[in-house]
Amino acid sequence: MKHIVHGDLTNVKGVIVKKLEAIYEMQVPRTQLTTVELDEVLLDLTAELGREIAVYLSRRGRVLAVSVGDTATVDLPEVKSRTSLRLSGVRCIHTHPSGDTALSDPDLSSLRRLWFDVMAAIGRDETGAVYGTFGFFTGAKRADGAPELSVVGPITEVQFLKIHLGALVLSINKRLAAVEGHVTAQAHETAILAGLDRGDGRADTSMEELARLAATAGAEVVGTCVQRKETPDAAYFLGRGKMHDIAMAAQESDATMLILDDEITPSQQRNLENAIGIKVLDRTALILDIFAQRARTREGKLQVELAQLRYHLPRLGGLGFVLSRLGGGIGARGPGESKLELDRRRIRTRIHVVEQQIAQVRKNRALHQRRRKHSTLPLVALVGYTNAGKSTLLNRLTGADAFAEDKLFATLDPLTRHLELADGQELLLTDTVGFIQKLPHTLVPAFQATLEEVQEADLLLHIVDAASPEAEAQIASVTEVLREIHAEAKPTLFVFNKVDRLGDAAEAPTAFASLLHDREGVLVSARTGRGTEQLLEKIGACFARQRQVVELLLPFSAGALLSRLHAASAVRQEEYTAQGVRVTAAVDATLAEDCRPYVALDAHRVPEGGSEGAAMDGTD
Repeated sequence: MKHIVHGDLTNVKGVIVKKLEAIYEMQVPRTQLTTVELDEVLLDLTAELGREIAVYLSRRGRVLAVSVGDTATVDLPEVKSRTSLRLSGVRCIHTHPSGDTALSDPDLSSLRRLWFDVMAAIGRDETGAVYGTFGFFTGAKRADGAPELSVVGPITEVQFLKIHLGALVLSINKRLAAVEGHVTAQAHETAILAGLDRGDGRADTSMEELARLAATAGAEVVGTCVQRKETPDAAYFLGRGKMHDIAMAAQESDATMLILDDEITPSQQRNLENAIGIKVLDRTALILDIFAQRARTREGKLQVELAQLRYHLPRLGGLGFVLSRLGGGIGARGPGESKLELDRRRIRTRIHVVEQQIAQVRKNRALHQRRRKHSTLPLVALVGYTNAGKSTLLNRLTGADAFAEDKLFATLDPLTRHLELADGQELLLTDTVGFIQKLPHTLVPAFQATLEEVQEADLLLHIVDAASPEAEAQIASVTEVLREIHAEAKPTLFVFNKVDRLGDAAEAPTAFASLLHDREGVLVSARTGRGTEQLLEKIGACFARQRQVVELLLPFSAGALLSRLHAASAVRQEEYTAQGVRVTAAVDATLAEDCRPYVALDAHRVPEGGSEGAAMDGTD
């Protein structure tokens, strides 16, 4: 393939043209601005021609273009600029025959117009020493609205080669996005997904779930990469070869971010961002972003903010760590480190404030929970894997209008609605956030409101996506979270939802048995309503087994207890006598304890199928 040398080649000897064409074969490490070898070739040819020479380099370090100018300027070919919010992915290195490396007004104008990653000029002084100056966007805006530029130099070639290009570009792009946050929020983001296959057979499913998480967050997936590796690389999480492949894919697909299917350390994140040159998120950051979109209540927003602050605190950084490589010790100190410490202090202060606000909200919620307990209405909590159909089922059973969408984490804050069964039994039905595999322990506090609802529940409805091939793995993930919050022993009814997606398979006699695996459950379709009547009957039967029939003689002074029995729909018979009110009631354990002083006759547990159970005093 013949390489084209741009510019005016009039009177340029053929041997010089061949040397210029040979520059295309040179390679620069992706983290460096240039190399000693490239500088020597450019400066030697400049001295021989007496003209400026410019080269374009991609972020992969490949030479994209070579151009020859005159003694003062060089015509620069146009480059593809991604967007006004991001850099072009191209850096320009050019020479000044005079040896003065100061960037001229045309240099800075080209930097602004073409959105170069860096515009750099190199030259030799009278002693032959190489110096350089480079300019770049700061990511901020001037008072007139124009993008602000910063110029560093002249500096020695040794210092020039210490500039970490990847870190510099990443910092600039982050600041550009922050300045135009309202535009960036609406901008179309593209992502490459990456994960490790540890040989447990779950990599494909986990990556599919990560793709759904990315779509829920609003990103378009433009590539997926899975590496067979049992343990993550300590520095980059991924292997270095795979990391380079992803860097090339990101350049070709114009991806704006890399999303990893595991939680990574702050150092791994920085190393990947420096090497690849785009934003890097892990599974935790992605879920936090979705939580931030979904939180509606004050506590939900506070919990998400707290989780985000704790996540980002060890990941603080900026341009300071890029330019600090120019030197160390005396002369290299400045306000950068103080600014970083100030940011950390502000985050720690904000964490303390948010924790205090959450504590106050919890006190208020605890008061509501005590009042709800006093009402004696039993609480039923819908739990399950995310997107199993919990909100849709809540809407179907109670006529609520809860937000339901075919996306992960459509619900974050718990939602409680009143439900009355056919026998008059009243209860409270609470929708909770869906759980997910690989849920980091650091995110568990963000579920606090949901977890407390689950812990206080009298019955759990474990909603399962019956149409998912990973139904058993999802059940295991939810059960593990329930075990962590000490709720695994609560009475649980499995509800296998979305049976309408099973087609004829749902009618097979063995289908139900294969789903149940000796668990108590029911098949339903929240979308069509199929099986919901049977579900309500099952719920009623579960509470019936927990209630006791008691014969009470209540004095007229115990009117408050009688009101509670009526509020709980526990009264079956009621007769006013001279001694007081004779009541037959079916009560739960809490009411049974309060009724014990007024028991008139032996009390029996509600019979199932007509048989009598244990007496209220505990005898058989």
